[in-house]
Amino acid sequence: MSAQKPSIPSGFRDFGPEVMIKRKFIMRTIEDCFIQFGFQPIETPAIENLKTLTGKYGDEGDQLLYKILNNGDFLDKVPADVYDKKDSKALLPQIVDKGLRYDLTVPMARYVSMNRSHITFPFKRYQMQTVWRADRPQKGRYREFWQCDADIIGSTSTFSDIELLDLYDQAFHKLGLPVIIRFNNRQVFDAILAPLAVNDAMRFMQLIDKYDKIGEKVAELLSQEVNAQAVEIWENLLLANQEIGNAAKLAKLQLLFPSISQELSAEIEQNIKLSSASTGNTIDLDFTLARGLSYYTGIIYEVLPQPSALPSGFSIGSIGGGGRYDKLTEMFGFDGGQGVGISFGLDRIYDVMEAANLLNLQAQANQNVLICIMDEANMHAGYTLCQSLIKQGTAAQFYPQAAKLRKQLDYANAQNIQFAAIIGQTEMDNGTATIKNLITGEQQEMALTLIEKHIKPI
Repeated sequence: MSAQKPSIPSGFRDFGPEVMIKRKFIMRTIEDCFIQFGFQPIETPAIENLKTLTGKYGDEGDQLLYKILNNGDFLDKVPADVYDKKDSKALLPQIVDKGLRYDLTVPMARYVSMNRSHITFPFKRYQMQTVWRADRPQKGRYREFWQCDADIIGSTSTFSDIELLDLYDQAFHKLGLPVIIRFNNRQVFDAILAPLAVNDAMRFMQLIDKYDKIGEKVAELLSQEVNAQAVEIWENLLLANQEIGNAAKLAKLQLLFPSISQELSAEIEQNIKLSSASTGNTIDLDFTLARGLSYYTGIIYEVLPQPSALPSGFSIGSIGGGGRYDKLTEMFGFDGGQGVGISFGLDRIYDVMEAANLLNLQAQANQNVLICIMDEANMHAGYTLCQSLIKQGTAAQFYPQAAKLRKQLDYANAQNIQFAAIIGQTEMDNGTATIKNLITGEQQEMALTLIEKHIKPI
């Protein structure tokens, strides 16, 4: 049998150690923020019942669901007339009842609904897992990717909405990546789109959600796919958005759209007053922000990297987003699951930080040591030293054979190891090791008993 050429499907990726070290740094930073803000971890299965997933993401989202064929002879029970017609839409329910999760929000809503008797509300949950979308692979868009979510379930408070703005702000501040945190409220669209049919209103939001990508073409598509009234609404939204400052934008919106209620205006005004940003981040009220998913009912968020943080010619979409969904758990028979949540797009955050050279030092974040042995007779002593360093909390490795020193040091450099502890016969006779800093090139001989104090635990 001839050897098979190894490959992976389009839109899926392998990650080597150098990349994973950087990705893990991002994940640890985000997770530390989740814990600091009082969120608790959960996990849900990669596979959900298809009925759990469908109808939650709009028609476009449903088309991107990865569906899993039923086990066994999946055609066995398909009626002959359905099979003979070769109608994929009619055939699909007969042969598929499961799918890969599209996001972490709907599985979380299903989890909360199933376990509500064991949960104390408000429930602050975080979840960091992979999701799948049968999308066309392109730069910054993958078929398998990670989401890092935080949600507050069982609270309708505006303070919960603001807390997630603060969480975004703190996390990106700690990552060292300056961002623009955009927010809006889906109730704005409920008010201004009331004259439109329900399907037209949803299409309006789906089209303006593409504004960052297609720009002025939004008006053309609204004219073609909705109507002239939708174009006028869109143009007024753009006028409100041109005002300088969040308060001025809200005032202009109220002037252009009298249908905006005082209650909604007061809620947005409170969001403006309570929100603040760390140095380098911007929190921006943006009425062109729609978020295409159908389950949002209140505040919505989207995060973009600051243009000044990106190298020339580099562009990418949002690196985070979310919103309030006060009716999502009702689909699972639980009417007490009002919630709000955000997601960090790990893969795009990595792409941005790597392009901006913000991750170069993370590969050397672990101050660790390689034990280099120059003589087979000294292997036992070297391994004992390695064990001792590990027990004290230092990340240490033992090179498993007495190879040439250059080979061992090349290995250490390839692994981004900071120190080499070199033990030859002279060192053994003296009860010492030569400690070489592989970053600065400095080295010194010291007693084995002092090495643990010199090389600090990670």
